[in-house]
Amino acid sequence: MSCFGCFKPEKKMPSRRTESREVTVVKKSPTQNEAPHRESVPIKPSPVPSKHKHKPSSETSTSVEPPKASSSVAKTAKAFTFRELATATKNFRSDCLLGEGGFGRVYKGKLENGQLVAVKQLDLNGFQGNREFLVEVLMLSLLHHPNLVNLVGYCADGDQRLLVYEYMALGSLAEHLLDVTPEQVPLSWHIRMKIAHGTAKGLEYLHEKANPPVIYRDLKSPNILLDEEYNPKLSDFGLAKLGPVGGKTHISTRVMGTYGYCAPEYIRTGQLTVKTDVYSFGVFLLELITGRRAVDSSKPPSEQVLVNWAKPMLKDRKRYSELVDPLLREYSERDLGQAVGVAAMCLQEEASVRPYMSDAVVALGFLAEVPAGYKAKSGPIPQMKQVEDPSSTSSSKQDKSAYDRQKAVAEAIEWGSLRQKQKAPEKKSQSQGITSPPEANRL
Repeated sequence: MSCFGCFKPEKKMPSRRTESREVTVVKKSPTQNEAPHRESVPIKPSPVPSKHKHKPSSETSTSVEPPKASSSVAKTAKAFTFRELATATKNFRSDCLLGEGGFGRVYKGKLENGQLVAVKQLDLNGFQGNREFLVEVLMLSLLHHPNLVNLVGYCADGDQRLLVYEYMALGSLAEHLLDVTPEQVPLSWHIRMKIAHGTAKGLEYLHEKANPPVIYRDLKSPNILLDEEYNPKLSDFGLAKLGPVGGKTHISTRVMGTYGYCAPEYIRTGQLTVKTDVYSFGVFLLELITGRRAVDSSKPPSEQVLVNWAKPMLKDRKRYSELVDPLLREYSERDLGQAVGVAAMCLQEEASVRPYMSDAVVALGFLAEVPAGYKAKSGPIPQMKQVEDPSSTSSSKQDKSAYDRQKAVAEAIEWGSLRQKQKAPEKKSQSQGITSPPEANRL
């Protein structure tokens, strides 16, 4: 990944969005292949001690140069003309519209070679701009993993800015988890854990295998796209940042992200680390378990922020069942305990106590494993997997060894979560740095 050196804007201009730190707020979930519309909400973070004074951030400058000069991009992402994409989307007809968000509108298209794609067209007056466009093109051109969405190409003709992705048949996770209609079949436990495991592998690649590491910074269910087999892929890399290198512990930057998912220390100080993403993953995993949104203004005030609502139950193993999505009629108490344990560790207030994503991948690998003979039952409520010891099947000793290892790691993470709660002094209602927003700023 040494070619990341090209990830440097060639030209800098003053930013038009640096007046205050912002955390974007979801107004509406997208329908397909696009992050939801975002409303910028100024947030007044706690004063930063003098020893942590912010240095000028790279986000205070915006590159307006299209990525034509990057040889790395040229090798992996095709440069389309606007005419080609207009033809692919039938001149951006309304019946090809998949969704609309902060970047702009997303259309379903078909290229000349027959490939189905999703085309995102930049709204020049929208929340995201040239900088986010450039970041996404460079990131997805240089990063390749089965759990990252594939960038087919881009268009930078004149003022036009478009991104072309592989088409994801099932759209975003939010459509199947948070916006379930009576006609939809709710996600089974196994599928939810499969999605959690795949998402964790995508983050593990960004944090521990990419060089330099990449901090995603915008993990949320609307940004997780699903293929026809419910394999998850991370999308929307406009807010991604290169992680600290050369012995540095963090990078200081303007606070950006989605309210309800941001780590408390990041909101307070603007200091970004890979553990910031780990916290967001904890919120994401909690969404999968509960079927609730990270922030839901339709619920009573005490239940509007998912983490705040779940905190008492996360501390009491006997109350784990209260966290479960009502649409899940069957689930294994043991699997639930381990999944909640992983989520609780990721949501620790102290960043250093949170696990690395590689630890979460191992633990969730056990939960996502399909037991021998497992078949999803048809009906309005799908049945979840039954835990089956590989020793009772025809699996090889090697398979059983891998199963036992994953099982042991999952139990260790769950134990660590409970142990941490016993050691930590009980704090008052200052919840993990995520407090309910003022009435004027509520969703």
